[in-house]
Amino acid sequence: MDIVIEKNVFEYLKKLEKNNNRDWFNDHKKEFKLIEANVKHVYSQLFELLKTHDDVDTFKIFRIYRDVRFSKNKLPYKTHFGGSFNRVKPYLRGGYYVHIQPNNESFIATGFWDPNKEDLLRIRKEFEMDDQDIRDIINDKTFKNIWGELTGDELITAPKGFDRDHKAIDLIKKKQYIFTKKYTDKEVLDPNFIHEVNNAFRAIRPYFDYMSDVLTTDLNGVSII
Repeated sequence: MDIVIEKNVFEYLKKLEKNNNRDWFNDHKKEFKLIEANVKHVYSQLFELLKTHDDVDTFKIFRIYRDVRFSKNKLPYKTHFGGSFNRVKPYLRGGYYVHIQPNNESFIATGFWDPNKEDLLRIRKEFEMDDQDIRDIINDKTFKNIWGELTGDELITAPKGFDRDHKAIDLIKKKQYIFTKKYTDKEVLDPNFIHEVNNAFRAIRPYFDYMSDVLTTDLNGVSII
């Protein structure tokens, strides 16, 4: 039987947003534990679904407690749940993320959030040499209907060593390579939500297969692992 996100998850997070302090949180700790358990079960079920079509080895649900040491925002608690799912490294690259937040702020994301400098250079060099394969993937009609446009932080101009007038400069100057998909509260509470998310993640595979091949080979296509 499928496990669904329960309505009281959003209700609790909305109350936490209005009462983001330790006294209120401690007074409602029992309620938090109940909704946390519900969310963990949903993420666990998604993990099992992902394993039917991808090699994922771990998943992590992030703690509700905020790290305020280096932040101007000193509110102690997050008002959302977030969890990540990891593909088997080093052969497979990329990852999945699910973000549950009320007021129609939920979303899923996938791709490359923070590639190290070696991986980022390798990706850029690939696009410099040939950008047709990646464009064929991300511009595919079915793919685009699900995931929309490739997003991520980018440089203002070309990175060092690259031509700012290169035809693939829109890809080369990116620092992240991410796809996101938003959901309304109603969609998250729908009994089919977890399967819809799984199907969206399944659809990202052509992108992951391509990027994994790039990041596990040199520019001559020879394996480096």
